[in-house]
Amino acid sequence: MKREEIRVCLLRVGGTNCDSETQRAFQELGVQTENVHLNEMVKRKNLMEYQGLVFPGGFSYGDYVRAGAIWAKRLIAKLGNELKTFVEANRPILGICNGFQVLVESGLLPGFEGMSAYPEATLATNVPQGYNCRWVHIKNENKGRCIYTSKIPRGEVLRIPVAHSEGRFLFPKQKEQELLDNLYEKDLVVFRYCDNKGEYAEGLFPSNPNGSFHDIAGICNPEGTIFGLMPHPERAIFWWQQPDWTRQKNWPRYGDGKIIFESLIRYLVKKG
Repeated sequence: MKREEIRVCLLRVGGTNCDSETQRAFQELGVQTENVHLNEMVKRKNLMEYQGLVFPGGFSYGDYVRAGAIWAKRLIAKLGNELKTFVEANRPILGICNGFQVLVESGLLPGFEGMSAYPEATLATNVPQGYNCRWVHIKNENKGRCIYTSKIPRGEVLRIPVAHSEGRFLFPKQKEQELLDNLYEKDLVVFRYCDNKGEYAEGLFPSNPNGSFHDIAGICNPEGTIFGLMPHPERAIFWWQQPDWTRQKNWPRYGDGKIIFESLIRYLVKKG
């Protein structure tokens, strides 16, 4: 499949606020991208016309109950069969920030044994508490499972911003080590928070901006096609989005977020 033939659906609901930036990122890379409200998708029932699906960031339905919880329940109730078909066809799904929360709440991630009927993890209130918007460093931990890091060398450190109140990745305390071991056994850990030299944050703020267990910033499913992360790659596409762009000279045209989108596009081009 040619790049310009790829169609990506950006699904949104009330409270979504990063869909336009994400759409701009895909369009910059030559991919057709349509911004579709969940209600419209329910009417159309044409999800399989798209090669990729993205849940962008924001505060869906005001993030009442828990971040992403209402959107996840509505998604399964209104679009569950179509979504199941999409997943079984190994079509990629990306969840950014609130989108990551939706993927976890809907049972799509981590998906140890496929789509779960209940959440297997959670993205809890930040520690320290409150909305945190800052640039952070994340390190690629994946050995090759995740299609979204296929163009990123293992151990590479990226600089990408976060902006959330509930990004603390957690497992049930009594199963914490068992599930972490399962993540590594299946190669599902994708990004961990670190400092600018690649040293793990060890849970310490501000390198770890939310207190996330094991410094986890992003994970994928066992097939590597469903990926969620708290940082916003769409906000690190262009050189002028960098926080220190006025103090630097000879910036490359693109920031570190571009390579995540490029990895996804490469997978779709090869998949055909």
